[in-house]
Parts: sequence; C-alpha cells; structure tokens
Amino acid sequence: MTNDESTLSTGGDILVLAATGKTGRRVVRRLREAGAPVRAASRSSEVAFDWTDPGTWGAALDGVRAVYLVAPEDPAPIGDFVAQAVKAGVGRFAVLSGHGIEHTGPDFGQGMVAAEEAAQASGAAWTIIRPNNFFQNFTEDLWLEPVRSGRLALPIGAVPEPFVDAEDVAAVAVAALTEDGHDGQVYELSGPRAITFAEAARAIGEAAGREVRFEELTPEQYHDELVGQGFPEELATALNAMFALHRDGHSADVVDGVQRALGRPATDFHEWVLRTAETGVWA
Repeated sequence: MTNDESTLSTGGDILVLAATGKTGRRVVRRLREAGAPVRAASRSSEVAFDWTDPGTWGAALDGVRAVYLVAPEDPAPIGDFVAQAVKAGVGRFAVLSGHGIEHTGPDFGQGMVAAEEAAQASGAAWTIIRPNNFFQNFTEDLWLEPVRSGRLALPIGAVPEPFVDAEDVAAVAVAALTEDGHDGQVYELSGPRAITFAEAARAIGEAAGREVRFEELTPEQYHDELVGQGFPEELATALNAMFALHRDGHSADVVDGVQRALGRPATDFHEWVLRTAETGVWA
C-alpha cells in the first residue's frame, strides 16, 4: 500500500454488500489481504443485510466509511439506503453496474441504474464500475451447467462480447474504495478483445478436451427453456432483456476501464480459459 492507501484504510470499515456474490467475495478477500477493515454483508454473511428489511441496515452501516454497493433488481429501496448510509457517515461509494446500462429498458438493470443515480446525487464520493459479462459466468453459475452438458444455447447471434475477469472487477472496486484518484470516475470494464459466444464455447471445449456446441435460440425459445428448467418467470424475462441489450451492440466494444483504474491490461479470456481448464471445472 502507498501512504495514501494506508490512510484510507483507517477511520472506519468498508461495507461490502452481496459479500457472498461473484464480485463481492473477491472484493472482501482482496481488502482483507490488503489489511483493510472489512464488513462482509449479505443475508447469509457475518453481517446480516437484507434489502427488503431496512431494520438490518443500521447495524450494517454503523462505523462504516465506504460501501461497495451491489444493488438489487428492485430499485425501490436503493435511494433510502444511500441516504441512510450518508447520514451514518459513509463518505464513499463504489457502485457495481453494467457496461451499456444507460441503454437498458424496464425489464433489466433498473436497480443498477438507481444505484448509480443515488450515489451520484448523495453528496459523497462515488465511482461507477460497469463491467461486461464475467469470465466466471462459465464456471460459477449461469453457463456452467450448459457448458458441462456440451450445449450453450443463447439468443445472442454473432454480436461479440468482450468478457471480463471478475478478479479485474474486484481489483478496480478495491482501488476505488481504498485509493485516491477514482472519485467521479465511470469505469467501463471489458477484457482486451471481443469474441462471440460461439467462439467462447469453442475455446472452452478445446481447452477442456470436449465438445461445447453453441446453439442460437430465439428470445422466445430461450425464455421457454429457462422456465422449463425451473427459473422464475421474472428472471427469464430479465435475462432475455439483458441479451436484447447485448444484441443491440451496447456492450460489444472493448473498453479501457481496467487499464485506466489499475494501470495494467485486463486479463485475456483465452489465457484464463487455459488456466481454468486445468482445474477440471468443465470435466
């Protein structure tokens, strides 16, 4: 740590919301490795936090100086939470959002939009983090089982996606929470190159030594498959809306947020795939 970073690591805890989530747990780990005081919060973490229960907010915010803000899909509670956080003494927010979120519609991302707006209007320092789809969507949840089954079926076509490493996202969040120079920044985060989902499936299959076939679906087919697999109707609608955003090309460009925030290139997808295949996760 630099002297500035050490100074910013004192004087209160850093509250990490969604602390068991894909980026949240990585942010917690990195902050703890850096010696920063961390308060890991979620419905199942050491600090209880529930967006639908404002009674959990006060204890989570007590003594906190900065917040990693991962919003719920429902935008309704976000403004009240941010106002309560500032009143409790929070002076900095790092907000997880999404690349292209300014083009979203009513069925996807409204929580992220509300979180951006609330932080920017709060009077506290803020940094907005807008990543592309994570590499880890292929290993931790969304597309893991389809890859293992050998069939990745999505409504995306040949529109490229510059996937980003969740570790890079967490590193940017930690920088925003602990260093000077990031206030008022909107960091759009992607990997160093854009590839199609079909190319991603092929790269994973080659590295894993097995076939992973990409199949194009219509939005209607995708919705029906998700519901048939037991996904809630509202999640199926939200995922379809997310892919509509991608199909329109709003997140297709390679962007330089990782380089701007960290002073180094973003992690390459193909290098990550080769390393990850060695763990046997796709076996």
